[in-house]
Amino acid sequence: MASGYGLSGGPSRCFPFWQELLACYVVNTNTDDVTGAKKCVPALEDYYECLHHRKEKARAIELQRAYRRAEAAHPRENAPRPGAIRNLGLLDREEDTKDVLGTNRSITAGNGN
Repeated sequence: MASGYGLSGGPSRCFPFWQELLACYVVNTNTDDVTGAKKCVPALEDYYECLHHRKEKARAIELQRAYRRAEAAHPRENAPRPGAIRNLGLLDREEDTKDVLGTNRSITAGNGN
């Protein structure tokens, strides 16, 4: 949060990153020379990542893409049909459930099994 306090009243989740960035600026810059601020770029990136999670989101998207590519390249054998997943016996369709589970046992509603 902008106040520096988190939702529960303590320090915000990014406060340690802010302290690290501020310490870097204090050590590496002065009023006459601000060229030392270039040394603080990694700390600034860490602070921005904590605030916005851009790198984390980009990595998650790339992982999803890679998973989908691998899944498309090697489709599952014996994958259930989308219609077979639909009810699994919850809507008085025991035949579909038996087909999905591959069993011949009877599934009745309300017996706790």
